[in-house]
Amino acid sequence: MSTAILAPASVLVIWSLIMLFWMAGTRLPAAKKMGIDIGESAGGRGQDLDPQLPANVAWKSHNYTHLMEQPTLFYATVVILALADAGHGLNLYLAWAYTIIRIIHSIWQATVNLVNIRFLLFLASTICLLIMAINALWVTLF
Repeated sequence: MSTAILAPASVLVIWSLIMLFWMAGTRLPAAKKMGIDIGESAGGRGQDLDPQLPANVAWKSHNYTHLMEQPTLFYATVVILALADAGHGLNLYLAWAYTIIRIIHSIWQATVNLVNIRFLLFLASTICLLIMAINALWVTLF
């Protein structure tokens, strides 16, 4: 089994947790500053606060949500490639590229958030994932 490809997935998991703490570290003080007592709220979700908070605070929440979406396909693809002993060479480089681009995407979205650049970063990471997914399909079929 090629376990080296699990490293970029592990890095992206750690990055997702860093984004969680960054989101909480900005959202909670901003809510308090605006007089929103989250302890008084029954039910609801954190994203329900986003319209009430400054945009640059909500951006971190949006990115954390994004990290819970498409990267789940990345994790599955990485596991398939590792189990099929295809987690080396091009697939390993693509996995690292995906992870690095997603981290850059996170930092961009959480700070600057110009959509045209953010979209290009998303597209680049998606192309990496697409090639990896095709390779995973290929090695499991043939």
